[in-house]
Amino acid sequence: MWSVIRWFSALWMPMQGAIKRTLADEKGHCPGVRWGDPHRAENHNLAVAGKMSAVIWGTMPASSNFQNAIREAQSSALVGPNVVNKALPYVGGGMVLTALGVLGGLSMQPMPPGQAGSPLFFPLFIAAFIGEIVLFFMASSAANNANNGKALPLLSAFSLLTGFTLSGIVGLAYQVAGMGSIATAVIATGLTFVIASVVGKKMSDSVGQALSAVVGLGLIGLIIAMVVQFIGGFFAPEMFQQGTFELMIAGFGTVLFVGMAFVDFYTMPRTYRDDQYLAGALGMYLTYINLFVFILRLVIALQGGGRRD
Repeated sequence: MWSVIRWFSALWMPMQGAIKRTLADEKGHCPGVRWGDPHRAENHNLAVAGKMSAVIWGTMPASSNFQNAIREAQSSALVGPNVVNKALPYVGGGMVLTALGVLGGLSMQPMPPGQAGSPLFFPLFIAAFIGEIVLFFMASSAANNANNGKALPLLSAFSLLTGFTLSGIVGLAYQVAGMGSIATAVIATGLTFVIASVVGKKMSDSVGQALSAVVGLGLIGLIIAMVVQFIGGFFAPEMFQQGTFELMIAGFGTVLFVGMAFVDFYTMPRTYRDDQYLAGALGMYLTYINLFVFILRLVIALQGGGRRD
């Protein structure tokens, strides 16, 4: 129950802040936005969507019941020796659907900056955001109960909507740092998967449990830091949402999810039965989506938080 409450709060509260920024942008702090710009509204919505994508996925780790997986893996006994191999094709399929969702979202955005985007993008972004919440709980419940026939279409729809909401931060990264930043995030995420798939499977119990404990503590620290960032953003947005503080969170989140990628290969066969492969796939999928997002956040932070003077 606590993980559900924490997940919902982590999604909803940053969304409130993003909506407030949409309704009250008096200083033009969004990239590419200029007073008098005929496409100011489209550019501003893109920037807000980018910020929302960052905070939505930056707090998503609480949704994957990662700490529960760590506790269940402490026995070191394998309950699903084949679950990883069965889950991997669905992780890959989810990534493909997510990429399609990202492309769909990008096609509605003002890209390159200065061109008119679709006025439907931001309303659809909000609708997709809400749909993600509903689909996550439905898909997670079905997958945990090994009701794979029901879970698969739900997870497919969840992946598509995830891609659409991710297009906000992808578009923001493109405006701030160019296509190279997106390629860097994709390559880094892919390399992490390749290395983790080799090393994680061979991890000893002592190393696996120690790394799981460290990552679990890091997850708690990340959630606390992002709560502080959210609250502090109301009083000092320049300090908490940009600059050094955002850079620290983005860097820490990147390192944390690299570690979590290794831990996934250790915990999955000790947490999920072979017939719960879609539940394992969902957890692993969220790990790599979060890693991708935190890398993009790091790139944006290194570029000055997306501000263009």
